[in-house]
Amino acid sequence: MVKQGKLLIEKYFEEQTFVQSNIETFNHFIDVELQAIIDENQDIEPTIIPHNVDKFKISLDKIWIEKPQITEADGSKREILPIEARLRKITYAAPCFIELSSHINDVQRESFVTQIGNIPIMLKSKYCLLNKLSKDDLIAHGEDPNDPGGYFIINGTEKALIHIEDLAANTFLVDHIGAGVSEYVGKMFSEAGSFKIPHTIERMKDGIFYLTFTRVKRMPVIMVLKALGMTKDQDIMKAISGDREFDEVLMNLYEFVDIKNVEDAMDKVAKRIGITQSKEIRIERMGEILDKYLIPHIGIDSELRLMKAQNLCKMIKKFIMVANKELKPDDKDHYMNKRLKSSGDLLADLFRVNLKVLIGDLLYNFQRIVKRGKFPSIKVIIRDKLLTSRIYSSMATGNWVGGRKGISQRMQRMNFLDMMSHLQRVVSPLSASQENFKARELHSTHLGRLCPIETPEGTNIGLRKNLAMLAAVSKYSDETEIIRSLKNMGLDVAK
Repeated sequence: MVKQGKLLIEKYFEEQTFVQSNIETFNHFIDVELQAIIDENQDIEPTIIPHNVDKFKISLDKIWIEKPQITEADGSKREILPIEARLRKITYAAPCFIELSSHINDVQRESFVTQIGNIPIMLKSKYCLLNKLSKDDLIAHGEDPNDPGGYFIINGTEKALIHIEDLAANTFLVDHIGAGVSEYVGKMFSEAGSFKIPHTIERMKDGIFYLTFTRVKRMPVIMVLKALGMTKDQDIMKAISGDREFDEVLMNLYEFVDIKNVEDAMDKVAKRIGITQSKEIRIERMGEILDKYLIPHIGIDSELRLMKAQNLCKMIKKFIMVANKELKPDDKDHYMNKRLKSSGDLLADLFRVNLKVLIGDLLYNFQRIVKRGKFPSIKVIIRDKLLTSRIYSSMATGNWVGGRKGISQRMQRMNFLDMMSHLQRVVSPLSASQENFKARELHSTHLGRLCPIETPEGTNIGLRKNLAMLAAVSKYSDETEIIRSLKNMGLDVAK
């Protein structure tokens, strides 16, 4: 039996490494996420355009990266290996190219390829020059043949991006608060692209259900449902539960029975959040808020409003069932309700925010030249150093987007086990100064996923953890494929 176990472990490590899932997230970031971020920001339309032009836009078409390179002082470019980056105190990064085109009155004027910056490359990833080299070749290139990779070299320093443990996005969780205005509170973080919007459902002492998201603070849910197009009380009741009637819902419907159509509902919601313009503008702005900021992971098109209303109804049903003790409150510490953000996800967040900064700079430069009466070529107005310097800065200091600190850490090389431990680290975003006893405790769902022993002493105990030795973080799966498979198995989406 021991012999078979040893053989299995040997075979496992012939194909896998401890940091395999981290490397895969980086590969996914380069192969898929980069292009998805470009598609999110595809059309850039300046507000100030030359007076003889009716319509002008700059289009971001395609993005790709090449192998890691260095540009010498004389301007020559050549490939660089990690050992040279360490010794010369430079960054092991690859040039990132983008194809842009400008359109005047919907006719393409110019199209060209430009470098928009350098992206640090993870060692042993698909784009690293050490990828798939044999042990002898690694030794010849000055590398440790047993080094697992999974880290970056920034200004000659080895930097590891730690895993961030966070609550699962797009999942509605109902918690028992006990004290406060609402005994139970339902929360969900709706995440889509650059949006991450918290949604809260509460039931006040008056029995009315209230929804909070962005600017919309404690708005009666029934008003929001009617503003989304679900105006009939019967439809709301059916959407919440087709087989039974909840008295709590009847009470809410009775309270807002005077709202008969979508326009009235939108107008009332707009007035309550303090939009004071004329009725047409109020309704238009309210429509924008509902499309963009209410459950954006479903979509931001106005055709999806009814689907958003149906999802809100499902949330209300779950909330009522938990409040009536028919369902148990959700356990926030259960690992099913957690997600790990690895290097690829963290870099995607960083790139998304900094691309917006680059686009803002591009627009500023374009409009400044247009004001002088000239029509600039987009080759002149794009600054490639901007993106590079901002990404390098975050990776060197560890200060990330969203105010997070300590994401990028200097890799510990005291010994091999210390290095492996650092690459497997998982950090919770909770404050170390607060007494989150539940979050610090060992949960049964940590078994086989997190190490039950390795955690620091003191204030960070239980907040800084390490992945178990054979733990692998599962990859993102495309939901459209899953829905297609479920439909083939007989799922009726209308229900």
